[in-house]
Amino acid sequence: MYKVKSIIEKIKGLSLLEASELVKGLAEARGVSAAAATMAAAPAAAAGAAAAAPVEEKTEFNVILTAVGGNKIGVIKAVREVTSLGLKEAKDLVEAAPKAIKEGVNKDEAENIKKKFTEAGATVEIK
Repeated sequence: MYKVKSIIEKIKGLSLLEASELVKGLAEARGVSAAAATMAAAPAAAAGAAAAAPVEEKTEFNVILTAVGGNKIGVIKAVREVTSLGLKEAKDLVEAAPKAIKEGVNKDEAENIKKKFTEAGATVEIK
């Protein structure tokens, strides 16, 4: 350890030109380059930073009608209430299940929509 500390102290006394020559000389003597060492360290540092990045909580949800169930009329009414579609458009949406009812809604609204459709006898997924 003493050797390393004394070398560090000697390097501190070098000018930038002398330090540059030292790096070149060591790279030639050992058969490595400073660029290769930097390139090898960069992906490891980037991977560590990516792993440490916080996971963002999802804020927008899609409500998808997966199955109509036995009460088709009740489900059509729920679609009309939630989406403001006309009778024909709501009926087409219900018959095309699985189909998105509403997209890009917040979590509370998605839960309310799911509750309405569950009460009407339909099966709904929130993604």
